[in-house]
Amino acid sequence: FTILARNYRKPYGELDLVAIKDEVLAFVEVKARAYHLFETAVLVPLSKQKKIIKTAYAFIAEHKMIDKVYRFDIALIYATCGTLSIDYIPDAFTDELG
Repeated sequence: FTILARNYRKPYGELDLVAIKDEVLAFVEVKARAYHLFETAVLVPLSKQKKIIKTAYAFIAEHKMIDKVYRFDIALIYATCGTLSIDYIPDAFTDELG
């Protein structure tokens, strides 16, 4: 993946990272936690997901990337015994919130 944007902001939300590889555009929410045991729903609640999705649509429109496949990922950074680790969750949530 190639990073296109970091901390992309709109009045209604922010995208931590926007990255692209081939035809896949990934909107990545980065979370740092002291512990590893969290569910996705706790990491990024529905209200935050809606903000990320709305901001992602703005990014897609602004950068004319409507032909790309997009997804919403989470990068979880956590410390265990002084060691940093990353759990990467592709397709952590979708824009079909209903």
